[in-house]
Formats: sequence, C-alpha cells, structure tokens
Amino acid sequence: MYRYDEFDAQIVHDRVKQFRGQVARRLSGELKEDEFKPLRLQNGVYLQLHAYMLRVAIPYGQLSPRQLRRLAHVAREYDRGYGHFTTRQNIQFNWVALKDIPDVLETLAEVEMHAIQTSGNCIRNVTSDHFAGATADEVMDPRPWCEIIRQWSTFHPEFAYLPRKFKIAVTAAEHDRAAIRVHDIGLHIRRRGEAVGFEVHVGGGQGRTPHIAAKVHDFVPEAEILDYLEAIMRVYNRFGRRDNKYKARIKILVSETGAEEFKRLVDEEFAAQRPDEKVELPRAEIDRIHAYFAPPPLSGRPARSEVFERAKAADAAFASWAEVNLYPHKQSGHACVTVSLKPVGGIAGDATDTQMETVADLAERFGHGDIRVTHAQNLVMPHVALDDMYEVYRALEAAGLASANESLITDMIVCPGLDYCNLANARSIPVGQAIQREFASVEDQRDIGQLHLNISGCINACGHHHVGHIGVLGVDRKGEEYYQITFGGRADEKAAIGEIAGPALSAEDVPPALKRVVNRYRELRTDPSERFIDVYARTGLEPFKEALYAADQER
Repeated sequence: MYRYDEFDAQIVHDRVKQFRGQVARRLSGELKEDEFKPLRLQNGVYLQLHAYMLRVAIPYGQLSPRQLRRLAHVAREYDRGYGHFTTRQNIQFNWVALKDIPDVLETLAEVEMHAIQTSGNCIRNVTSDHFAGATADEVMDPRPWCEIIRQWSTFHPEFAYLPRKFKIAVTAAEHDRAAIRVHDIGLHIRRRGEAVGFEVHVGGGQGRTPHIAAKVHDFVPEAEILDYLEAIMRVYNRFGRRDNKYKARIKILVSETGAEEFKRLVDEEFAAQRPDEKVELPRAEIDRIHAYFAPPPLSGRPARSEVFERAKAADAAFASWAEVNLYPHKQSGHACVTVSLKPVGGIAGDATDTQMETVADLAERFGHGDIRVTHAQNLVMPHVALDDMYEVYRALEAAGLASANESLITDMIVCPGLDYCNLANARSIPVGQAIQREFASVEDQRDIGQLHLNISGCINACGHHHVGHIGVLGVDRKGEEYYQITFGGRADEKAAIGEIAGPALSAEDVPPALKRVVNRYRELRTDPSERFIDVYARTGLEPFKEALYAADQER
C-alpha cells in the first residue's frame, strides 16, 4: 500500500494545526456556526442531528492493521465504542465532541490518515474494487491509478470550490464491483496490446435525479489521463450550475448538454491545453507508484486444501460461510474473505472497537496486513490461505463477524437515516432490521440467492436505493414516514436505475410486502440459480408490483 512521503506528512500535520486553531475560535465564540461551517467541512466535520460527525478518508478503501487499530482506538477513547463504514469506503464517527476532533485528527495523522476532502464541493475519496490486486478477472491492479488521481486531486487549486461534490471510481475488472457508472467520473482500465488506457464514463449519480453515466471515451492513454480529467473538470467548473444546488452535479450538465456535445466540449478543452499546463506523468513516476502496490509474497499452495475441506465437512456453518463469503483468488490455495458487518438485527456498516481490532489481528496473522472497505459497507481480507481459513472463521465467529450473507438479502446497504442525519426524511436502520428479521433464516437467504436490497432515508440516496435490485426510499408524508419501493436497479457493468413500483408503504407494511415479492420471485424463476435481477429483466415490473400490493387488494 502507499506510504506517505515527507510532503504528505507535512501537509496533513499542518492541516491539523490549522484546524485546531479554528476549533478553538469556534468554542470561544469568536467564530459563529455559519462562519465555522466551511472550515469544518474542509476537515470532514458535519453537524448531524445530535452531535458533530467526523468522516475519515480511507483512500480506495485500503487499510493496514495499524490504521484499523488506530480507528478502534478513536472509537473507544473519543466516540461510543464503534465506527460506521460508508459506501464511499470511508469511516464515520458520530459522537466525537468538537473539542476532541483536533486530537483525533492528530492521532490519525500518526498512522497516515486524515479527513481532508471527505466533504465540501471538491473531489472526494477515490474509490475502487475491494478485491483489487487479488482476482484473475482484472487486467491490472487499479489502486496505483487511484493513488495517482488522489495525489493530483488533493488541494487542486482549480477544483477546491466546484459547483457541487464530485466522486470518481476506478475498476480494472470486467465485472464492475466499484459501481463506476453511477459516479461523476467512472474509469475502467483497459489494455490494447501492451498499451494501458482508460474507458471514461461521465455524469453518473443518484440522489434526486439519478443518471447512468455516459461513455465519453473508449481509450485515453495512461500518460494523458490526468490531462483528460482536467479537461472534464474544467468543463464542469465552467458550465456547471451554481444557482441551484439540486441541478449542480455534473450529471445534470451532461444530461442537459447531451453526451455528444459534452464530449465535444471536453475534447476541445483537452486539445486547447498548452504544453506548460499539461500534467507531467513520466513512466518512472507511474512505475514508482505501482511499486507500492506489489502483490504480497503468497506461498505456492495446491488449489485444493485438505485442511479446508475437512473443516467444511465437520462444520456445516463454516461450510455455508465459506460458500457465501469467499471469492476466488488468482493465486491457487487462497481466497478473498468478506467480513460481513451485517448481522441480523445489527446496524449495517457498524463495527465496534474490539471487532476492528479482531480484523486487524487476523489480517496481520493470516492476511499479509491487507484490509479493504467495500462500498457495500463490509470489510475484506483479500489474501488468505485456504489452510488458515477455519482459524480465521472461528475468530470472526467469536467476534460476531461471521454472518454468511455476502450479497444475500440481509447484506443490505443502509444509510444512517433519521436516527442520525439532519437531511433524512425517515428512519432507515429500524426498517432494515425489520427486513432482516423477516429473512433471518440462513437457509431462506441461501435459497433466495444473490439479491441486493438497499435503503435510503431520503432522496439524497446515500443508501444507493436507486441501484438496489430492490430499493427502499424513506419519504415524509405530512409528518409520517413512508417507504417507496423500486425494482430492477443494479450498479454493475449493466447498471440501471430501479423502477418505482407505486405508492409508498408504511414501515410496518414493508417487511411482509417484500416477503410476498420474494415469494413471487421464487415462483417465477426457472431454476434456483436464476437470480432475482435476471427474473426481473425477463418478466418486468408487473408481477412484482402485483405481489407488493397484494395485501391492499385483499382488504
């Protein structure tokens, strides 16, 4: 993983010192809240319903055991004993006192972490495939390019005050695990012979007006990608709406301009760049960054592990977990482990201080010190030998981290909702918990198979409900909480925005209604391997809409 140089370290420590002074002025009353707001947002500090919230950057979701232990320390010493992992591959602390935030940032700086550009109208954390560098289906490890983009975008003087926040994702695998088509810019690394380049998608996003990104370039050579990104950002900075925050995202610009005209503007800006404006990206620098992400020295092991097979035969729960939560590794005898943060009745994405320390210890002992945060709010250890898997599982089980539900119906993305967020219209967490209880049976979940269910507490769509196979959106109806259901969304290489089924349901009606929907899916599938999203693509909305509202028709 990337290591700070002296410039990185100095920048982060200087920012902590600067913010410490700003916090002192706020606490003394010298700064009013409206004056303090732009300063705190530059340091990842939000004012939520009950307290300030600190969002810490985890670039492209990459953590070391030392960093995860430090996050556990922050949770224990400055918060209420837990942290919340987000869909931006970051972590949030919801109960840190404002007076303590400079101390938190200082202790995080000691392990090369910060909160810079986790909020505000700037380029946010660059995200990526949580299995990057570990799977056979990628053309190369995308993380070095995430790091190059991070270095280019952090404190970029032209893009510190964009019309609106801006999000970039990078993948290099045919199966898109980074949701690049619902990002402001999505980059897909491609090869043409020996040449490396980027397929560029622009204008994706969710929220009030969801859009799937338009492909604006098939192949930008790697030496030119930062200049091409600059051209996109300049077009956005120049033409993006600043008079209406609801129309300020680049997705609106691309939609209203038209993809072809937007591409023409970008190409024109790109061609007009003077030689002295171009970003010099020499081969030696590209290679230097790539060297930081060299794969771990995995020992040669047979594809079949007798230790692993015996453990599965002796422990049915382990066998179930291994079938669901392990992903094939490109190196024989190894697998990628998803550590689920979605126990039935829990809060999606939350991990306690002791749970974080457990994962840090396991990654250090068995996972070559590599930990990832997924955009689905789970953790991953991408390099674990099959021979060690049962010992890893037993430790996860003891820590309450062995839910066998990766990509199943209880592995849902859920935003904090009205329990925490001052933008929310409705609660998300209790609705998610009620749905989980409806499908609590492990056998039931396995029979249903892959089904992405996402929940947002407002139209801002922090729970990615638009791209859930089933989406649940909380809405306010004259002071009461109701939930709108969508079907058919997806965030992969076939990205689509879900269709609204019809009138919103009350909170208590949502779980039984979704039970009817899932039962209808079971009736319609041709065999158990046909996924919900595939049945939906074949049959369309009507049979699921009919099942959703069946109780109303019976009244």
